[in-house]
Amino acid sequence: MAEPVGAWWARRQFSRGVDVPYAVGTYREAWAPFPVLIRQYHPELNGGIVLSQIPPAAEVLLQWQCDAGHIFVATPDEQRNRPGRERRRSVWCPDCLAAARPRSVRPAQAPAVPPERRRLDLCPRTPDLPVGEPFLSECAPKPASAVEARLRSDLADRLAFTPGLNAVRVRRPFFDHLEVWPDILLPELRVAIEYDSTGRHGLEHVGQREDADRRKDRALRSAGWEVMRIRTGRLEKLGPHDLQLSGITRRTCDAILDELRAIRGPLLVDAYAR
Repeated sequence: MAEPVGAWWARRQFSRGVDVPYAVGTYREAWAPFPVLIRQYHPELNGGIVLSQIPPAAEVLLQWQCDAGHIFVATPDEQRNRPGRERRRSVWCPDCLAAARPRSVRPAQAPAVPPERRRLDLCPRTPDLPVGEPFLSECAPKPASAVEARLRSDLADRLAFTPGLNAVRVRRPFFDHLEVWPDILLPELRVAIEYDSTGRHGLEHVGQREDADRRKDRALRSAGWEVMRIRTGRLEKLGPHDLQLSGITRRTCDAILDELRAIRGPLLVDAYAR
């Protein structure tokens, strides 16, 4: 059960037999992918204990203050898992989120659907293709990142692969589709490349969105594909072939090609090199 930060710190002092159970900076890397939480956390609200002294999995109640000035209490796990499907900066604060959401009124005539009649409605526009087949999907979202487009262009200059494909048919539903949409597809190598950053508001690829990324990777691998993620913003690796980079540079394609050789072998990868 979560406990106040003062009681938690005193218990850790007793169990470890030291005045400072966790040195400043111990968990700096674990908190680095969450710049919003670093900004919202204030030691003076938490007994002088700094954020890098608190394990992300600790069952401790901490006080946070959002940019609007709201002070609220949440555990590290609750805060790290706030990002979901909504792309609002307000999701980091429960007060801001409640104010941002419009009140929904349920129609009086709307009948309740019995649990036994509920079913998963899959998008009918996914073509009936073999599992693992890449294709051009009409449901795929448009690329939202200029960095992603640059990475695709740079990679096309170095490697010959079929352009224009943006989806892979998978075995099990991913949300409401039997397809997933990687950022870059290399059909000849059966490798999908994803570009991950935390985004403007620190919402992307963290919390529940990281869980969705893991699901997506499992769906691709079960369909016979391998996944390589380019992880920036101090995001930790999710898979064995992910690359942790500070950003996209001239050497990024070299690192990607080296990792592709590790995945599929140099003979196959170099056969498509330009």
